[in-house]
Amino acid sequence: MPEPVPFAPVRRLLDDDLLAAVRGRAAGYDRDNAYFTEDLADLVGAGYLRALVPESFGGAGLTLRETVHEQARLAGAAPATALAVNMHHVWTGVARYLHERGDSSLDWLLEEAGRGEVFGFGYSEAGNDLVLLGSRTEARPDGAGGYTFHGRKIFTSNSPGWTRLGVLGLDTTSDDGPRLVHAFVARDGDGVEVRDDWDTMGMRASQSCSTVLDGAHAAADRVVRRLAPGPSLDPLVIGIFTTFETLLAAVYTGIADRAIELAVAAARRRTSMKNDGAALAQDPDIRWHLADAALALDGVWPQLDTVAGELDALVDRGVGWFRATAGLKVRATETAKLVVDRAVRVAGGSTYFSGNELGRLYRDVLAGLFHPSDDESAHSTVAHSLLDG
Repeated sequence: MPEPVPFAPVRRLLDDDLLAAVRGRAAGYDRDNAYFTEDLADLVGAGYLRALVPESFGGAGLTLRETVHEQARLAGAAPATALAVNMHHVWTGVARYLHERGDSSLDWLLEEAGRGEVFGFGYSEAGNDLVLLGSRTEARPDGAGGYTFHGRKIFTSNSPGWTRLGVLGLDTTSDDGPRLVHAFVARDGDGVEVRDDWDTMGMRASQSCSTVLDGAHAAADRVVRRLAPGPSLDPLVIGIFTTFETLLAAVYTGIADRAIELAVAAARRRTSMKNDGAALAQDPDIRWHLADAALALDGVWPQLDTVAGELDALVDRGVGWFRATAGLKVRATETAKLVVDRAVRVAGGSTYFSGNELGRLYRDVLAGLFHPSDDESAHSTVAHSLLDG
């Protein structure tokens, strides 16, 4: 077992006034199925999109653990905003992961993020449960070391806002193929169509629309890797997997934190006629629901802190990182779902109205089921580590 990583104090970029403004807009965005335009402007103004960018590249230089805490706070104010911003943080986190381990292949991304470019994550595809290990998108060589991409990506969060999109495609024509091609395309180039098809039950402001790639071009200097399909210990793959899972866990843990806050307030506010007007905070069943939710959530934060702290400290778990971070994501999202369910039971029927914040969290938290790694994939990963390693 690795030595425990001591926890340092957490620095913050998001002040309480900014978070209050973000929370105040969340219901309207959700009602109107609207993009979080004002939130993004405030976050950019606070330097938040440069949180994980090292100071030497013009960023704030927060650690992954510090960004995890900020993302949880942001998710407590507006889950959809936090989820959309998460995808940008994933790419700056991956670039930082590589840079800190002596790999400069994404240093250009840190430089561009430091100058204000916004990065999106275009890997998910309908019916592709291989995720990082395969792709339905064609990657066609351009003859000069670059590629054009042809396929449809789904759940492309922050669709209206990204200026650079990380994409994955399969090259089946090169002599050394097949090869999975990891690259970046620009929004202002040809061959990129963002569909206006995001009308969901939750996470509505994230505007995670489909993206159709029909000749989107990545020049040679924007092709990051050409890897054989299937499992890989390439640092890029480990960096994507661990950063994605850890930041995703932070968002859903932040939702759970907020749900408990709202449930406690409701229990103190609501009264019981059968108990002579006493607050429901004194009802043993209500107290049990709240305690059950808190007990479950109390087990997530130490794991989240430890995983993020070890990644910051360059701890080398090798293939063990897949088990560690897949398990973290599943535990965080499943626990958040349980916590919100308990909170709804405490708060009562008012949560069933569409404008209720806790009711919105109930819808938003369900999205955690669909992000990779899903429950089945995570169990497969852990079983493999136990039985086949």
